[in-house]
Amino acid sequence: MLEVINASFSYKRLDVFKNINFRVNEGEVFCIVGPNGCGKTTLLDCLLGILSLKQGEILLNKRNIKIISPAETAKQLAYVPQLHEKTFPYSVIDIVLMGRAAHIGLFSAPSPRDVAIAEEVLELVGLTSFKDRPYTQLSGGEAQLVLLARALAQKTKIIIMDEPTAHLDFKNELTVLETIVQLVNNTGLSIIMATHFPNHAFYFENNSIDISVALMSRMTFSAVGSPSEVLSEDNLKSIYSINARVVSHRMDNDSELRQIIPISTVA
Repeated sequence: MLEVINASFSYKRLDVFKNINFRVNEGEVFCIVGPNGCGKTTLLDCLLGILSLKQGEILLNKRNIKIISPAETAKQLAYVPQLHEKTFPYSVIDIVLMGRAAHIGLFSAPSPRDVAIAEEVLELVGLTSFKDRPYTQLSGGEAQLVLLARALAQKTKIIIMDEPTAHLDFKNELTVLETIVQLVNNTGLSIIMATHFPNHAFYFENNSIDISVALMSRMTFSAVGSPSEVLSEDNLKSIYSINARVVSHRMDNDSELRQIIPISTVA
């Protein structure tokens, strides 16, 4: 569905990343992890067409994203940002309806079908009772689920997420991850997600999601594969400069739960 070939990007003379290659298939989660400043958000901006590559290609359903209009891209790729300023007290349903913009004419109003889609995706994320509440009065976790609903309202096959659980408490972080698992299982949605938390990749693997993880450091992907293959103690030490342990726990249903426990920084 999306393929990146030999991608490189620079801000003038400052190289941000080089020789990035990966592909994302239907119903797959592709998780990009790495330290602050390694270029994760810049790479996502290139995938969205906000920034242009210095060299290489981004293919969306086998078409170069350079020749696809923003309106057409918005029908194929949706975006959930890391942060969103809650400036105006739009109702939750109005925020979600903004996700229908690519399907509504410039001087047209949302149709009954658009409203029905917005209500449907609010139900998917468990916020039906919030539809008339002012967006500015939501908690961080509630607002993040509304942004996910807005992306779902676009009815795309791929959603790009930049740190979707940043600033959330334990419960809201888990709610977002559970919602992603449910959507991938039930709709075949593909997710491209940047995160600072490698355990997110293990969460998806623990829940039998088709997941690939890329370790981003030193301006490229140092490793790409399944979480069990890539998130080794040596790799974590190399890219994060930490000592960590990858532990396994046998659950009551005989499934195996894998998690990373950070121990100390490397002096």
